[in-house]
Amino acid sequence: MGKRITIDPITRIEGHLRIEVEVAGGKVVNTWSSGQMFRGIEMILKGRDPRDAQHFVQRSCGVCTYTHSLSSVRAVEDAVGVKIPENARIIRNLLHGAQFQHDHIIHFYHLHALDWVDVVSAVTKADPAKTAALADNVSNAPFGGTVYYKNIQQRLKTFVESGQLGPLNNAYWGHPAYKMPPEANLMATAHYFEALRLQARAARMHAIFGGKNPHLQSLVVGGVTCVKDLTPDRIAEFLYIAKETQSFIKNVYIPDLLAVASFYKEWGAIGGTTNFLAWGDLPESDKEPESLLMPRGVIMKRNLGGVKMAREEKVTEHVTRSWYEKGSAKHPYEGETKPKHGDYRTGGKYSWIKAPRYDGQACEVGPLARVLVAYARGHKDIKAVVDSTLKKLDIPVTALFSTLGRTAARGLETIVIGDAMPGWVMKLVENIKNGDTKTYQSWTMPDKAMGVGLNDVARGSLGHWIEIENKKIKNYQYVVPSTWNLGPRCEKGRLGPVEEALIGTPVADPKRPLEVLRTVHSFDPCIACAVHIIDPDSNQVYKIKVL
Repeated sequence: MGKRITIDPITRIEGHLRIEVEVAGGKVVNTWSSGQMFRGIEMILKGRDPRDAQHFVQRSCGVCTYTHSLSSVRAVEDAVGVKIPENARIIRNLLHGAQFQHDHIIHFYHLHALDWVDVVSAVTKADPAKTAALADNVSNAPFGGTVYYKNIQQRLKTFVESGQLGPLNNAYWGHPAYKMPPEANLMATAHYFEALRLQARAARMHAIFGGKNPHLQSLVVGGVTCVKDLTPDRIAEFLYIAKETQSFIKNVYIPDLLAVASFYKEWGAIGGTTNFLAWGDLPESDKEPESLLMPRGVIMKRNLGGVKMAREEKVTEHVTRSWYEKGSAKHPYEGETKPKHGDYRTGGKYSWIKAPRYDGQACEVGPLARVLVAYARGHKDIKAVVDSTLKKLDIPVTALFSTLGRTAARGLETIVIGDAMPGWVMKLVENIKNGDTKTYQSWTMPDKAMGVGLNDVARGSLGHWIEIENKKIKNYQYVVPSTWNLGPRCEKGRLGPVEEALIGTPVADPKRPLEVLRTVHSFDPCIACAVHIIDPDSNQVYKIKVL
């Protein structure tokens, strides 16, 4: 006999999301992903100067703000036909690389780790001496030792006894799906706190060349405006923080990722999807997409041998199951934003999120898609870190198509992107030494034009499409990663990626559906959520607060 359960809210994400799941026989058998927040910035932009668009769209989110700005200026640059100088491209890559370093550390430790790490076990059962020995064996962290872990444990114990667990409150501590021993839990919890300090340092990289974080100010159509910041001191500061962050990634984040994964190998067969799309990013010359560090491509039906070039003209957005006026599937250039809210009906319309499709198919976007496309294309550095990880965990390549693979891919691509950043800095320094300090290319606004700006950001493939008329914005549409991943069914009834990924997920305790959170969080949703799990065999309702 199943149970109807309401989990409200899901935290550790951004925005407002509702997911309903039918559970029968201990597994998820049906799902509905519902975005509960209307964006509407496309409507605000109509009639405005195209150069202003980036300042509006980057405020779609307070987390990955730089990425919308980058995609927006690229769309206008495509429309007006301007090529930016090499120094501007390098600085944009450095800012984007810093976004990856910062974002993925936060996701693993502060948004996702507590789905795998039992903090209460670390407080009540862990031996600090054994934890220190484990940490010495697992990582090369610059902190540790018995006294260090004993102090962390005592601090946690004080929090627990005072009832002030803060961000660690209301989770499913003691759930049977937690498998790590107490010492591993204590090590990971200690690194959670270290990552809090480190991410604050990493955010400074955006301020050095971007003016501030969030909502950077240095991008403009035609290049960047931070030419006066290209001093030896500021370049050195950026490089120092990038290397400091990369050291944490290699010596703490990746070892922790492997340690956690070693206890949850069965998740290499849970939470997978079928199709994958990556626009790719980080151009290393003005030839795109050929020079992209993370390549562009699309993989259908998990066929790594059949990877193809991804083409933006094959994108459409469906509104059949979304709260918009009735209409056919449209390419973003023809896209409309005509909200029409109605009742929440899983058999009808149930989300503010549209349903993007590539050549008619739902596609997962994000770190896993990027890593799979790069791996399929024989990317030397990606192939090396993926093969090494599969060997260390003793799992097959098919395990990548999963919640485990999605979580691992974030860390693996961070290594590759972080390793590329010092080379970009050195190229920038070389250009300046040779007298090339150009960071902006002038251009003229046409009366009419259309352009697209594609990039791949921490959460996945992002595209902005603009139509200009009378030098103003006539139409503006953007399709963001969480639209791809968390969109509802389309007009043909095909599930969105997170809906597909949840099918078959085991649920050991319907009152504490930790397993569902693992897969939902693995997508790093950019919408704060209330998740509902329902079973058609019962009307019983449980209300549960979730960390």
